[in-house]
Amino acid sequence: MHIQYLQHVPHEGPGRIAEWARDRGHTIDGTRLYDGDPLPEPAEFDWLVVMGGPMSVHDTEAHPWLDAEKRLIAEAIAAGKTVLGICLGGQLLAQVLGAEVREHDRREIGWYPIEATDRAREWPPTADLPDRFPVFHWHGDTFAIPDEADRLYSSEACVNQAFVSEDRVVGFQCHPEATAESIAALIEATEVDPGPSVQDPETLLPAADRLEDLRSYCDTLLDGLAEQCSSPPGSGTNPGSDREIDGPGR
Repeated sequence: MHIQYLQHVPHEGPGRIAEWARDRGHTIDGTRLYDGDPLPEPAEFDWLVVMGGPMSVHDTEAHPWLDAEKRLIAEAIAAGKTVLGICLGGQLLAQVLGAEVREHDRREIGWYPIEATDRAREWPPTADLPDRFPVFHWHGDTFAIPDEADRLYSSEACVNQAFVSEDRVVGFQCHPEATAESIAALIEATEVDPGPSVQDPETLLPAADRLEDLRSYCDTLLDGLAEQCSSPPGSGTNPGSDREIDGPGR
């Protein structure tokens, strides 16, 4: 299959997602919105992956391409594509699906555990993941869970860490795709101010075993999503949602 990712800034690329795609024999290409790349048509890809970025979903005046990006996301969802959003990308998915996205008064930057909901324990792409595991975070806004979606994960600082809609549209607030290189790029590009859920730069660069665990979790998710989305439409379940907002996002 062909994966297209939308990149908002040079230092927030696809990370492990690109490595996974190449390891599995898929093709992957990027649209660098910050460089003025034209957006693709939904017919040109099988998966759309929307990456993170320091801007808000509301910053359309500063970044006019955001409106066109949202239209593409809506078109991809309507066309039955698999759509995965990470951080800002998750917020864009949530907003396109009608949920609120807002600034929170607490940032979450560093390695903090996320907790699975019953939906995550039952949904095939996440059913084999631990009920609780550490993942990398770097965000300051938050999304609500869209009406037609289900919450998958929460953290202490951010109750809405991930959601799934129609078994093929998945938004993450955290960064399951993080690698040593992507974390170092974020640290270099961004000044980190202290806060209650903000770790110091030395802690942000983790030991190799933590990165290896995260790589395994990301691969499990992507393998499961690929298998799930190769099934006939409507073969999964999607039993309701919760629109509560409490916690940070980018």
